[in-house]
Amino acid sequence: MYYEPKAPKKLNEVGYDPNLVLQLIGKGMYQENLETAIQFSNEIKLPTNVVEHALQMMTERKLVESVGTLQSTTGGMGSLRYNLTNAGRKFVQDALNQNQYFGPAPVPLDAYCDQVRAQAIGNERVSPEDIEKAFSDIVVPDEFTDRLGPAVNSGMSILIYGPAGNGKTTVAEKVAHIFDSVIYIPYAIEVNGTIIKVFDASVHDSVEVENPPEERRKLFREMVDKRFVPCKRPVVITGGELNMEMLDLKFNEISKYYEAPLHIKALNGTFIIDDFGRQQVSPEQLLNRWIVPLQSRIDFLKLHSGKSFELPFDELVIFSTNLAPDDLMDPAFLRRIPYKLETKDPSLEAFKAIYTAVANKEGLELTEEIFQFTVHQIIKVSGKALAAYQPKFIIDQVVANCKYKGEELTFTKEYVAEGLANLYVQDSSFKGQVGMTPKENVA
Repeated sequence: MYYEPKAPKKLNEVGYDPNLVLQLIGKGMYQENLETAIQFSNEIKLPTNVVEHALQMMTERKLVESVGTLQSTTGGMGSLRYNLTNAGRKFVQDALNQNQYFGPAPVPLDAYCDQVRAQAIGNERVSPEDIEKAFSDIVVPDEFTDRLGPAVNSGMSILIYGPAGNGKTTVAEKVAHIFDSVIYIPYAIEVNGTIIKVFDASVHDSVEVENPPEERRKLFREMVDKRFVPCKRPVVITGGELNMEMLDLKFNEISKYYEAPLHIKALNGTFIIDDFGRQQVSPEQLLNRWIVPLQSRIDFLKLHSGKSFELPFDELVIFSTNLAPDDLMDPAFLRRIPYKLETKDPSLEAFKAIYTAVANKEGLELTEEIFQFTVHQIIKVSGKALAAYQPKFIIDQVVANCKYKGEELTFTKEYVAEGLANLYVQDSSFKGQVGMTPKENVA
């Protein structure tokens, strides 16, 4: 799929007041000692002819003046060099008083909204083969993946719930990384004369775009708007640290521009709310914030001036919790989550398959004797249910024991028992009774 946004061909096609482009060029001269149209083009990501038009306008307004030619290293024609005039320096100071932003020119809000809709996550088909490949390295019941496939293709919201330790977070992360199309994320957007940074290298994974089809090859460089970055679909994972402020625009009082909130950085991708119900805010507050976006697929953000604007809310939202859904949200909100998938405790056969796979990965062989011993200790002795996380926990404990004692990897009942002893805390009746005994009191 191709979602390449088209670059503006003229200064008046950037999508906002051209004066903003002049300000960026002036800041580049003042702060970065840039001099030529090519240098400005590389920094603010606008085509050279658009930058040249802006420089011409600045020259006419006596904000800059030509100071000679920078010779080409390849023997071709040199590039005109520009410096700020006194009027230009005042112009830049006024611009810096408005905001300290210098970098890629922002994309107008309307163009960003159009781009989000064009590359909607629901437009990408995820096949049964894609699901099978994504989950090939873990044991998941077929009935679960059969229900998961349509949920992923909907591009809407999913609730994954069930007992702790049965792979909810793993499932959510694997779903997020199934998508393979390239989308375009703007470095920044312009809204009512203000700038909001969107691209975040810690969230957005930029990629090299493969050569386009032959009939588009010659025009490719001219067509693509470099104010956008080609990326994989973003994945944002939040847990107990999530609070309401993280879902609002963040205004920097010093630099005087905004940082987009997490869920905006996740547009066209996946937003995972892990351990839902254990956030710093109540589930009710968080859910109230999401009711409109999940239902109308539109979100509203507010600038510190009080003005608000809307964006398409296109992302796969995954709520993951080991708490009872009925205790977390009312029926009205549950209806707004169209897909609800339960991760159940594994069957005996599934538990054995997981145990065998984890053991083999460490070079251990799971014998029937060790398997039966483990199951007996968990169910009969500890009184616990089988869980998907238990095999890895036990194997890690076995490996650590062998490492400590300087032995080759050995799968024994003793080491399994020691691992299981660390799996659960002791009965609470022992509270306050267990402690270290000073050596001088040991007979």
